[in-house]
Amino acid sequence: MNEKAYKAMNFAGISGIVVGIVVAIVGVTAGVITIVGGARLLKEKRGLTF
Repeated sequence: MNEKAYKAMNFAGISGIVVGIVVAIVGVTAGVITIVGGARLLKEKRGLTF
């Protein structure tokens, strides 16, 4: 009976770590894309005249 509990806890721990890593990677990627996009907008802003 205890073996099932240990296997379930092991799976929960591993899946938690994997989800955490994926969320961190997605967050860093989104941040980099946002910074690059903002830099491009600021760069192109200089050429605008109204």
